Amino acid sequence: MSRVVADNSYLPSPSRDNIPLREVARADSSPTLGHLLKCIGDLQKEVASDETPVHQALAISGCPEPRSIPFVLSFTNITYSIKVRRKFALRRRAAADPESGERAFSSTKTILNDISGEARDGEIMAVMGASGSGKSTLIDALANRMAKGSVKGEITLNGEQLESRLLKVISAYVMQDDLLFPMLTVEETLMFAAEFRLPRTLSKSKKKLRVQALIDQLGLRNAANTVIGDEGHRGVSGGERRRVSIGTDIIHDPILLFLDEPTSGLDSTSAYMVVKVLQRIAQSGSIVIMSIHQPSYRILGLLDKMIFLSRGQTVYSGSPSNLPVFFSDFKHPIPENENRTEFALDIIRELEGSPGGTKTLVEFNKSWQALKRGNDAVQTNGLNLSLKEAISASISKGKLVSGSAAAGAAPTSLVPTFANPHWIEMAVLSKRSVTNSRRMPELFGVRLGAVMVTGFILATMYWRLDNSPKGVQERLGFFAFAMSTMFYTCADALPVFLQERYIFMRETAYNAYRRSSYVASHALVSLPSLLFLSLAFSATTFWAVGLDGSFMFYLLIIFASFWSGSSFVTFLSGVVPHVMLGYTIVVAILAYFLLFSGFFINRDRIPGYWIWFHYLSLVKYPYEAVLQNEFEDPVKCFVRGVQIFDNTPLASVPGELKGKLLDSLSSSLGIKITSSTCVTTGADILQQQGVTDLTKMGCLWVTIAWGFFFRILFYLSLLFGSKNKRT
Repeated sequence: MSRVVADNSYLPSPSRDNIPLREVARADSSPTLGHLLKCIGDLQKEVASDETPVHQALAISGCPEPRSIPFVLSFTNITYSIKVRRKFALRRRAAADPESGERAFSSTKTILNDISGEARDGEIMAVMGASGSGKSTLIDALANRMAKGSVKGEITLNGEQLESRLLKVISAYVMQDDLLFPMLTVEETLMFAAEFRLPRTLSKSKKKLRVQALIDQLGLRNAANTVIGDEGHRGVSGGERRRVSIGTDIIHDPILLFLDEPTSGLDSTSAYMVVKVLQRIAQSGSIVIMSIHQPSYRILGLLDKMIFLSRGQTVYSGSPSNLPVFFSDFKHPIPENENRTEFALDIIRELEGSPGGTKTLVEFNKSWQALKRGNDAVQTNGLNLSLKEAISASISKGKLVSGSAAAGAAPTSLVPTFANPHWIEMAVLSKRSVTNSRRMPELFGVRLGAVMVTGFILATMYWRLDNSPKGVQERLGFFAFAMSTMFYTCADALPVFLQERYIFMRETAYNAYRRSSYVASHALVSLPSLLFLSLAFSATTFWAVGLDGSFMFYLLIIFASFWSGSSFVTFLSGVVPHVMLGYTIVVAILAYFLLFSGFFINRDRIPGYWIWFHYLSLVKYPYEAVLQNEFEDPVKCFVRGVQIFDNTPLASVPGELKGKLLDSLSSSLGIKITSSTCVTTGADILQQQGVTDLTKMGCLWVTIAWGFFFRILFYLSLLFGSKNKRT
């Protein structure tokens, strides 16, 4: 027979209310976190196969008297609909299912229809149903991951409406997919989560102890120093990866924990271990609500409440122990040796395929629940605590580690919105990014190789250019190609954020850190590598090509080009969700920038209706800057005497004839032009190229400013476009 727990209508849990306190090692000194962690929890195994110790709340100021802190999350009449395209095929009208709210000419589809329930701390509530029944949608609705105003109904905690800001800091959400950095170890992943979610008032050593305790509680001790891994790097197992995902979100001991299919893709043993960990978390004073497809009988024994959904409607709500009675009263008794959840899901699927759908079961559940409520005496069990009092008591107990229970404070001010200030968030984000990148040196190596190969090719192609008219044209071509190359090589920054997007969304959805801290850290971490690339390209080309002007300015404008190009591509990565689409857009826009830069056609020749694009071109400003750096010397001459015939059809005539032509031209102009007379200076070349708008320093500052501008746009794209909510 399936092992189930009795419906005790929230009787106090012995494992939580009768925990024996242990003596602190030295009474005359302040207890360490290690001693405090021992004050709560019984490390004995409940079953032989259970390797997860009791979840321990993090005590900060001593060992408080353990007592039940009742939290009740109630949700009433939760309804959610989406707009769908109208269906015009008349033959499908008869096939439309009235239970799903989908009709042939309807513009809305009801995903959740009048769902109500109640979850308490110390309990695990499981939302079940077939695929498409609305399990994940209900979890998202309760976790406030839906667009504002899209969900109808009421959600309260201890009878009070939950504000979005408060919900973010007292809850955590574990996604179905494990979104983790592949090259960080399990311990490092949890340590970075602790750095984000635990306040800076907690010492580094205490944070480490918290992480070590959590590793033991999650059963991850043997994998603590193993990298997470991905397709190209061997790492931890699927069950361990799932437990790490849970650990990153419970590092601060949230009151509410939501999980979307935490056992999906796991074998039965790994799935049981995950749910066992969740039971420990619930027993520490948390409300755990999760969606699960089809639990085994062992997992069923760990659940306290269940909600079965069918096409967005409740077909059963209650304890697993009441499931046989419910279906027996429904005239579909569960066989003695049958898995209860499998049997229930089979009946629901059969009814869904019948003409009347599950309407009869939905109506029966309503009447059965009403009868049960009338027969049972509802125990409030001390639910007279207001939300403020309950949160304060939980903080004093050791939960919500980032909290600071102030006397008389409102619930929303009991815990800060963010655990740490900007500079700490930036430091932790930077350290994590550097650690992850350092273990994948091939990424930077490929980029450096591309820059070095490009520099080598340009250096050998344009080796030691002279100052002849032909040399001037070749210099112009070199600068145009070199500057555009800087921007094209920045395209590899595109997948960096795209790979981190969902990790970023998960972490910022529940206030692990600020979006502005992420943007600033992202920019700071990129600067050293950009500077190294700039130095490599500049040193490879400057002397080999035979450029004039200041090498330091040449290095600075190359660095500024990398900076603005990287910022531009980073901004696009915040807007474009797919790598291939992003590369297509980047290549196209950079081609337009090069076209309007002033190399192929001078500014004076660009049509008036396109001139605005000339000033928006990122290539324009570094291109004009290097031209001015190259041709700014007022005394340096680039065309003398008979060199004026170079690059013309007369270039091939004998030198004696060129001299006669020069004498004839001199007599016609009334100006003596000899073979040593300077005809064209650097200023003349700049005038011919239309480089007269800004000084070279002005072009440098504009290029740098473009980089900051795109970083601001990147921040705005994250602020408004990367919210982890359904529409």
